[in-house]
Amino acid sequence: MVRGLTLKQLYYVVTVAETGNITEAAAKLFLSQPSLTSAIRELENEYGITIFTRSKKGTEITKDGEEFLGYARQVLEQANLIDERYGGVKKGKVRFCVSSQHYSFAVEAFVELLKRLDPEKYEFHMRETETYDIINDVATLRSEVGVLYLNRFNETVILKTLRDNNLVFTPLFTAKPHVFIGKDNPLAKKRRITLEDLKPYPRLSYEQGSHNSFYFSEEILSTIDCDKELIVRDRATLFNFLVGMQGYTICSGVINEDLNGPNIVARPLAVDDYMQIGYIRPAQLTATRLASEYITILKEMVK
Repeated sequence: MVRGLTLKQLYYVVTVAETGNITEAAAKLFLSQPSLTSAIRELENEYGITIFTRSKKGTEITKDGEEFLGYARQVLEQANLIDERYGGVKKGKVRFCVSSQHYSFAVEAFVELLKRLDPEKYEFHMRETETYDIINDVATLRSEVGVLYLNRFNETVILKTLRDNNLVFTPLFTAKPHVFIGKDNPLAKKRRITLEDLKPYPRLSYEQGSHNSFYFSEEILSTIDCDKELIVRDRATLFNFLVGMQGYTICSGVINEDLNGPNIVARPLAVDDYMQIGYIRPAQLTATRLASEYITILKEMVK
């Protein structure tokens, strides 16, 4: 361990990040504000980085700080596990975060993880978000696991982006493309849907923000021209449009009626393509107990 670094300092950083305010964090830690500020600055000087920026608006974490925070939380979790194992001491909230494209099985696995652990105190984050943000979340250790897909079209760009961020993709399963539609859509009567069948209907896709490259699209075949486009940010809105606007979205076909309701159905799409869905993790970091358990549940779900 680097000279001068202590678990207490890591706890200070985590507390400041959680409160977003030095004064509030100092009160929570039973420290004076100058003492806490000095401890943080010593840590920043030790590593030659800026963890927080301070302004009239409060305390904001930097990009370097986000990465440092990820490592700090991992170290504190391991220390807590040692205390639990050998000292019989349970400390604070259990924290865990997953970033994923909009897959019901990823949410289902998240729910199952909570059920199996049943912690007394916890703070879990399930971030269904943009593809680039999933990669960035895992790279900066904001999330411990990311879930996304590869196919022939996007894999060169996505895999390069993962390598650049020192991340590794592990496949879970390969799915044939399907179409999600409302159960009352005329296309629901078909056993198999063609691209020609889809032309009269609005195509739904998830917004990708400032990284709105076709390679980061959550839906395959996104380069095909479509006269009617609906762009959304969340799964509930997408499903409402599937039903209310008789729209469609191209996806893996994996659906959970308990989570998504009975009004959405999946039909095979007649194209020569695939979606290899998997998870991403930092290449050189051992998965924590929670990350390992979540990945185990993911594998169980997709069998």
